[in-house]
Amino acid sequence: MSTASLERPVDQVLQTLADYVCETEINSPEAIDTARACLADTIGCGILALRFPECTKLLGPVVPGTSVPHGARVPGTSHVLDPIRAAFNIGTAIRWLDYNDTWLAAEWGHPSDNLGAILALTDYLTRSGTRRFTVRDLLSAMIKAHEVQGVLALANSFNRIGFDHVILVKIASTAVAASLLGLSRERCADALSNAWIDTGPLRTYRHAP
Repeated sequence: MSTASLERPVDQVLQTLADYVCETEINSPEAIDTARACLADTIGCGILALRFPECTKLLGPVVPGTSVPHGARVPGTSHVLDPIRAAFNIGTAIRWLDYNDTWLAAEWGHPSDNLGAILALTDYLTRSGTRRFTVRDLLSAMIKAHEVQGVLALANSFNRIGFDHVILVKIASTAVAASLLGLSRERCADALSNAWIDTGPLRTYRHAP
């Protein structure tokens, strides 16, 4: 690989997002209180979804009976999973009933969807002894995810060009996960670049032909 390719400048939006999630301290009491209410509401949505077999049949490990040392827990269940599978499980339960929060702008979305990744990763890292997180850390990560997804939605209507709004969940979760893992701003920007390059789901799956 040439030196020129290693020194390629990062798109400004990627650097701005990386700077925000890696360097910003959340000090707003109002934001913290709002995030706490959102956390309770979102977990409540996930717990209620466990009453529906159509939801619970999708949960659990890929291979039944497998166990993961220090794995992430799925609230309301006995599942202890690798963080990727746990994020899917938690996210599935949260969204199943479509009761969780809504953000309406040029693009719409449900920022609490990011709790699938946030809860799974913070629980896994804490239980494995890699890093320890407090509830305040969790709330701060939620606020940053809401800000990333919400601000990008203010001026960008992805549905108008055929993309679904969940692309913003992927971007916000990637940014916050990179920060929770302790990555540098440069590596966070790299992760965000990969998330954008992977594009997003098309809106066609929401519509009849």
